[in-house]
Amino acid sequence: MTVRIGFKTSPQDVDWPTLDATWARAGELGVFDSGWLNDHLTNMDAAAPGPSFEALTLLAGLVHHVPGITVGHAVLSNTFRHPVLVAKAATVLDHATAGHFVLGIGAGWFEAEHTPFGLELPPLGPRIDRLVSAVATIEALFSPEAAAPPGVTRPDPFYPLAGATNMPPPLTPGGPPIYLGGQGPRGLRLAAQSAAGWLLPGANAGDVDYFREKRQGLVEAMQAIGRDPAGFDVVGQVTTGRTPETRMEALAAARRLVDAGATHIILGMPADLGPAGLDVVARELVEPLRAAP
Repeated sequence: MTVRIGFKTSPQDVDWPTLDATWARAGELGVFDSGWLNDHLTNMDAAAPGPSFEALTLLAGLVHHVPGITVGHAVLSNTFRHPVLVAKAATVLDHATAGHFVLGIGAGWFEAEHTPFGLELPPLGPRIDRLVSAVATIEALFSPEAAAPPGVTRPDPFYPLAGATNMPPPLTPGGPPIYLGGQGPRGLRLAAQSAAGWLLPGANAGDVDYFREKRQGLVEAMQAIGRDPAGFDVVGQVTTGRTPETRMEALAAARRLVDAGATHIILGMPADLGPAGLDVVARELVEPLRAAP
């Protein structure tokens, strides 16, 4: 099995020229199978919130640098946007990337970027309820029925549709693949039922034991509904850091994730390192991972 390898430049504490140049360099290098962003409204410093670019519009501004590779978010927070807008934005990115966008989405979790902006962060159970509804709403808007009047009608406690259309429809039949970031039993069951992939969260980057446990839960959930796990993309993440030592640790963790069943590895790089930092990641991590038997 060939493992896909991607890069991730989180949009926090970095300026536009650096991000733009880094993604341009990714396109020139031609060694990555995928490119990723995260989705946060600040730099995650609860004490003194700092800068972060909005993730959907940012990706739309970068994708022209990396034609032909998979791009997405690991992951969008369902609490930040109504799923109808997510479906519409995903449709744009599906067209802009010629069908290479994957819609990564999760339930949301970081309270310090909800309360300041007046965004609701329900308790975990109701949050997962909303994620389940959001996925169903997005799937409905990706369906052929939404591509023309009278559109789609579906009752829902959170995101009801009444004659809703999504025109023009996605370029990809059935819409962009959905990758989910749910971690608990319900989230894993939702991924097994509805997703094309599952992503190890950045907060657990490189945690092989955690990854192995969640992957087993996914396999069991798929088996319970009669779904073949073959072809399901199980994505591991590692953080490459800023030093040769942290990159060596990331390489070792990436290899362990592959051994544990990862089909896709995301190499997260501090975005402010820029194109030169991406060159180092390509040389010190991608090349050895490609060379592994």
